[in-house]
Amino acid sequence: MTLFRSLLYDLIIYPLIPIMGILLLPAALHSKAGAYWAVKLYVRIALRLLALICGLRTEVRGTVPTDPVLIAAKHQSFLDILILVDALPEPRFIMKRQLRFVPIFGFYAERIGSTPVSRGRKGQAVRAMMADVQAARDTPGQLVIYPQGTRTLPGAMLPYKVGAGVIYTRMGQTCVPAATNVGVFWSRRSWLHKPGLGVVEFLDPIPPGQALEPFMEALESRIETASNALHEEAGFRLPKTAPAPE
Repeated sequence: MTLFRSLLYDLIIYPLIPIMGILLLPAALHSKAGAYWAVKLYVRIALRLLALICGLRTEVRGTVPTDPVLIAAKHQSFLDILILVDALPEPRFIMKRQLRFVPIFGFYAERIGSTPVSRGRKGQAVRAMMADVQAARDTPGQLVIYPQGTRTLPGAMLPYKVGAGVIYTRMGQTCVPAATNVGVFWSRRSWLHKPGLGVVEFLDPIPPGQALEPFMEALESRIETASNALHEEAGFRLPKTAPAPE
C-alpha cells in the first residue's frame, strides 16, 4: 500500500511541475515576486498532497530566518527542498549547473536568483561559484547551500565540502545551519514515501567572523548532531561506530 500511495503521489506532483509552470508563467515573467508566488503555490500543494496521500506530514522547528543569511542545510531528498521553499520568505539555492537546463524547473530556479555551479575541478568550481554569489550579493533573500554537495542517506557520513565555508568567510554573513530527518521517510533514489513526520530544524546561527577551519568543524558538528537526534526521534537506528583500536 505504501508503494501504491507513493507512486500515485509521484504521478501527480511531477507532471504538476510543467503544468503549473506553464499556467503561471505570466506571473513569473512579470516579476520575481510572481515567480516566488508560483513556486510557493506548487510547494504548498505538493506538501498537502503528501500528507493526504502518503501520510507524510512535515514540520519546521527553530527560528525561521527572514534576513539575508547563508543557510547550510542537510540534504536528503526532494522533500527537504520543498520544506525550505515553503518556510523561507525568499530562498535561492546553490544548485547543480545541469538543473538550469531542465525545462520549467530551471527557468523558475534562475528566476528566483539561484546560483548554478559546476562539479568540475574543486578550485575552478569554487571560484566560479563565488563570482556568481558576489555578483548577486545585493539580491535579497536567503542563500541555501548543501555543504555535502548531494543528497545523503540517514546515518551516512559524507564529507563536508569547503564551498559553504568560502561563502561564509568571504561574504561576512551569518550562517544558519539546518538539520533534517526527511531521508528516514523519503530517501534518495527510493520510490517509497513512508508515513511519519519529516522535520527541518533551523539551528542556532553562527555569527560572521570565524576562520574557515573552525567554522567548518562547528557547522558539521551542529548539523550532524541535530540530524542524528531527529533520525532517532523518527525511529531510525543509527549505525554503530566501531570502537577505536587501543
